[in-house]
Amino acid sequence: IYEFTMGVDGSKVKGRYTYVYVYENNQWKIAHHHSSVMPEEHSGASASSAPIADDEVRSLFSLWNNALATLNPDEVAKR
Repeated sequence: IYEFTMGVDGSKVKGRYTYVYVYENNQWKIAHHHSSVMPEEHSGASASSAPIADDEVRSLFSLWNNALATLNPDEVAKR
């Protein structure tokens, strides 16, 4: 757990991170890194935003699955 500054408004929040490592050329390397706000720091949608609709979730899920099905990392990265 660490603290980072949000680029939009400069507020500070606690975050968590994950790394994906690969062993390449006799060396461990970071292949992917992801950071996100701790769930308890972000209690849901703000008053100015609407919750995401089920249809939108299904649509985004389909986009992601379709990209994965191509087996093309560039297509997956676009999603």
